[in-house]
Amino acid sequence: MSFSSRVAAFCLASLATAGAAFADPPGSRAPLPARPKQVVIISFDSARDISQWKRSRALAQRTGAHFTYFLSCVFLLSPETRNQYTAPGKTSGKSNIGFAASKQEVADRLEQIGLAAHEGHDIASHACGHFDGKDWSKADWLKEFGAFEHILENAYAINGIAPEPDGWRDFARHAVVGFRAPYLSTGKALYEALPAAGYRFDASGVSRGPVQPPTAGGITRFSLPQIPEGPKSRPVIAMDYNLYVRHSGGFERPSGAAEFADRTYQAFRAAFDAQYQGKRVPLELGFHFTLMNDGAYWNALERFAGEVCVKSDVECISFRDYISRQGAGQKQVSVGG
Repeated sequence: MSFSSRVAAFCLASLATAGAAFADPPGSRAPLPARPKQVVIISFDSARDISQWKRSRALAQRTGAHFTYFLSCVFLLSPETRNQYTAPGKTSGKSNIGFAASKQEVADRLEQIGLAAHEGHDIASHACGHFDGKDWSKADWLKEFGAFEHILENAYAINGIAPEPDGWRDFARHAVVGFRAPYLSTGKALYEALPAAGYRFDASGVSRGPVQPPTAGGITRFSLPQIPEGPKSRPVIAMDYNLYVRHSGGFERPSGAAEFADRTYQAFRAAFDAQYQGKRVPLELGFHFTLMNDGAYWNALERFAGEVCVKSDVECISFRDYISRQGAGQKQVSVGG
């Protein structure tokens, strides 16, 4: 029955019983149902360069965002302490991505980690030596996770850096609850090892588009979505490295930086708008601290975050924030729609 028909029926019934009828008062319609806030989850892999730590934290302060930093623990070891790490199947002191350049660089990075954590950002694990673990056993993964935890917890002592901040070891033991596999390379053994090592989420997946993260075996599994990009709207994983390969074949082409930045921004914004105007599934975007194509992808990120993270009905939050909210049984914050 239409709204006007219901009003007419009500009036006739009232006349029959009370001899009078009253029109609906203004504004008596039920309010539209609240819509969930649009969630955007921005993360960084390896988290090496000090300048990029500072730049990302400044972006967060400008926009109110919280990020996830996937740390590679070899960057907490100097050339003198590199032998503290032994990867599965390797001799000590081996890494696919090198180590910190000096003790001072380790100290500077530890300071940035502490500041980011204090500001509410999520420090997560990207393992240590950035090896492809697709063929590792559960025991291999547990060894790698153990190395990460040991090096993070003891980083000050290992490198002879003083003073160690109060609460550092407690932070190292309990704050890291998330993981992203190097090369996004996963397998059955990884998902057996993650809960055994105390992790709560994994962000190593890839999906055809934004999806709600499922939880299986105690691990919430996030996926970087493939999003349309470029003149032909071909799908690409929403991560700076994949865009770098798409745009310039994985080689530096700074002459195209402005074009690449705009293409990236347009792809991010279109993917965001599709969810913001639609079902509001969380949108995940991944980055590295490397300034590929003369910083094109960071420039796009700053433009994008500066526009969307400041919206009242958008939350740019970390993976840890997201699972903490779900684990607490809290409903996603909603706004009137």
